[in-house]
Amino acid sequence: MPFHLYFDESDLLRVRFALSPLWETQEAVRTLHRRSRHGYHLPWLRRIEEGAAGLDLTPLWLLMPESGFNPDFICPPPLGPLAGFEEELAAVRATDPATARNDIALALADTPGGLRSPAGRRMLADPARAVQELADLLEQAWRVMVEPHWPRLRALLEADVAYHSRRLAEVGFGGLLSEISPQLRWAGSTLTVAGTRGDHSRVLGGQGLVLMPSVFVWPDVVGGHEPPWQPAVIYPARGIGGLWTEAAERTPDTLAGLLGRARADVLCALAEPAGTSALAHRLGLAPSSVSAHLKVLRAAGLLTSRRYGHQVLYERTPLGITLSGQES
Repeated sequence: MPFHLYFDESDLLRVRFALSPLWETQEAVRTLHRRSRHGYHLPWLRRIEEGAAGLDLTPLWLLMPESGFNPDFICPPPLGPLAGFEEELAAVRATDPATARNDIALALADTPGGLRSPAGRRMLADPARAVQELADLLEQAWRVMVEPHWPRLRALLEADVAYHSRRLAEVGFGGLLSEISPQLRWAGSTLTVAGTRGDHSRVLGGQGLVLMPSVFVWPDVVGGHEPPWQPAVIYPARGIGGLWTEAAERTPDTLAGLLGRARADVLCALAEPAGTSALAHRLGLAPSSVSAHLKVLRAAGLLTSRRYGHQVLYERTPLGITLSGQES
């Protein structure tokens, strides 16, 4: 079913990218419940299995129907490019109970047996309490399922934003959308998101649009957030196929013999742009060592660098890609 977003000139000036640890948390909860999403994330599922077994996520799953309405209040669009989890969770806890009850009722109506379930009835009877209990569950899910892996996830998401920000400057908004996903179509001043959970339209009216890459949303593109929230499009981040693969596993022995194991690992770990800290965490090396290897690889013409926000991101040059034997 298509979702239509109608732009005017002021909306195009207010298109921005953002990352959301809260969004990744609720999508991680959804992914845990849906076997169709498990393919890319089996290593992650094995790592969280024991901790996740101790969580009762039933109330959240009741609000995540396969097809239909999903509550906006449990993951509102972030206000900044990278809001912290605590900041986002505070916004959930501040949700007006009437708004929450309306969202809960719509989601339960689209979940088979949701309105009749004991958990569903409790949430509708006391939405203020439900808001706090759902926020508590999201916090538990974050601590167990996402926070331990957040440096790896954030590095991939930041690399996606850096890449697509550059492509936005090169090919424009309409060209960018087709590169992000074949489900996004731009015609005139209308963005159509195909394959979403509902058939509806929204005039942006100067609010602009938030574009958010997500690790766990694959293979879907989600277009949504009803008023009063800012409209958003959430799409699968680039590079998730190698997200849970350890960098050293991708390093050819011949390349390690040429460059040295650690330096070759750094080169091969840059399938997506990344900063020094993210690479150090991924490879289990000291940041100072990674920095030294990056400097040598850059001087050899195998890497380029550019500043993104507070950090410097490195990516392979065509020569670096060829030498590593991997496509970015």
